[in-house]
Amino acid sequence: MFTRTIKVEIQFGDCDPAGIVYYPNYFRFFDNATAGLLSAAFAMHKRNWLEHFGIAGIPMVDTGARFIKPSRFGDVVDIRSEITELGRSSFSVKHTVLRDGEVAIEAHEKRVWVVRDEQGGIRSAPLPDDVRQRLSAS
Repeated sequence: MFTRTIKVEIQFGDCDPAGIVYYPNYFRFFDNATAGLLSAAFAMHKRNWLEHFGIAGIPMVDTGARFIKPSRFGDVVDIRSEITELGRSSFSVKHTVLRDGEVAIEAHEKRVWVVRDEQGGIRSAPLPDDVRQRLSAS
């Protein structure tokens, strides 16, 4: 399935008073990594693929992480993101954070492809064939 790796330099503001990354910031990194993963798969920026596919977004319905090694201000980590499952209207992403080549975090998220409904809310929609094909590519 589709995979992408990015480098992230840990900034001072990402850290808590103990000097390690405050864990909610990892989920911000993962959100950005997922958007980047899809942008690479679709060969266009998120603002463009939202419009291109006519969707309201890709909200998260499940997430979790296993924290193995902390990262600190100045560390550079690799975040490898990969599509692991495609459902009717959902897809799953696995994020692996590597620091100095060793696994520091394993995380997962499940997201849903949504469109606006008639009342202005959102509802799930089937993944288009083109999206399914791009996300299942290696």
